[in-house]
Amino acid sequence: MANKIKKLKLKPSARDKRRYFLAKASNAKIEAAILEYIGILGFAKSTYIKVNTKEFPKDTTVGSCLAKSLDDIRASLALAGIKITKVSGTLKGLTK
Repeated sequence: MANKIKKLKLKPSARDKRRYFLAKASNAKIEAAILEYIGILGFAKSTYIKVNTKEFPKDTTVGSCLAKSLDDIRASLALAGIKITKVSGTLKGLTK
C-alpha cells in the first residue's frame, strides 16, 4: 500500500491578502530601500518576496507583499527613486 500524503490547504479566509507589483529596479535595490525606510521589523511584517517570472524584461522585478503594507512599500520605493509600474492582486493581472 502506498501512503498518500495529504496536502493541507488553507481556507480562503485564512490566506494572506497579497499584492504583486512590477518595479524597474533590481531586487537588491528594492530590498535595501524597504529596509532603509521601514526597517527590519517593517520588512518582516510586509513579507516582501521576489517572484520569479520569465514573462517580464530582465531590468524589472516582480515583488509581492501584504495588501495592508503596500502603502509603506510604495513610500519606501518612491523615496529611493524606484518607480512602481503596475500593482495587481494576481500575477496574471500584471501581464495584461
